[in-house]
Amino acid sequence: MTEQQAGQGIPGLCGTDHIGFTVPNLDEAVAFFRDVIGCEVFYPMGPISADDDWMKRRLNVDPRACIKGIRLLRCGNGSNFEVFEYEAPEQTRELPRNSDIGGHHLAFYVDDMEQAVAYLRRHGLTVLGDPEYKTLGPSAGEAWVYFLAPWGMQLELVSYPEGKAYEKEYRGRLWHAKFPGD
Repeated sequence: MTEQQAGQGIPGLCGTDHIGFTVPNLDEAVAFFRDVIGCEVFYPMGPISADDDWMKRRLNVDPRACIKGIRLLRCGNGSNFEVFEYEAPEQTRELPRNSDIGGHHLAFYVDDMEQAVAYLRRHGLTVLGDPEYKTLGPSAGEAWVYFLAPWGMQLELVSYPEGKAYEKEYRGRLWHAKFPGD
C-alpha cells in the first residue's frame, strides 16, 4: 500500500490535470514548447480582466491584473500545461530560483539523455553542465540535467530506461511518462 492509499486525501482524486505557469511572452513561449520541446498546442483563452475584485478573489492576483492570454499545451504522455501571459501592477518579472519559495522546474522524460542534450545545445539553449548519472541511493539508474527556456525558466531532462533503485524496495511506483498506467 502506498502512503497516498493509507491516508485520506481528496475524495475522487485521479491525478494531475495540468500545471499552470506564467511567461513573459505567450507567443514566444508557445513557439518554444511546440517547436523545440515538441508539445502539442491546443486552444487559446483570454484576455481576462475584471472591474471589481474578481481577479483578487478568484486568482489571488492584483484586482487590476489582466490575463492577456492563456494557451493549453500537452507534451507526450505528461500533464497538460496552462501557459499564461499576465499584465499586472507591480508585477515581479524576476524568475524564482529553485531555492526560493515558489521556486519550481518542469522535468521532461527522454529515452536517450545524450541525444536529447545534444539536441538542446544545437537549438542554442543553456544546458547547466553535463548530465548527472545517479549510481547510489533510491534514484540510482536515473540521469538528469537542467536547462533553461529562452526566458530563463528552469527545465530538466530525466531518463531512467532501466528503472530506479527504489523499485526494488517499494511496491508502489512513481508515475512514469512511458508507462502512465503503472
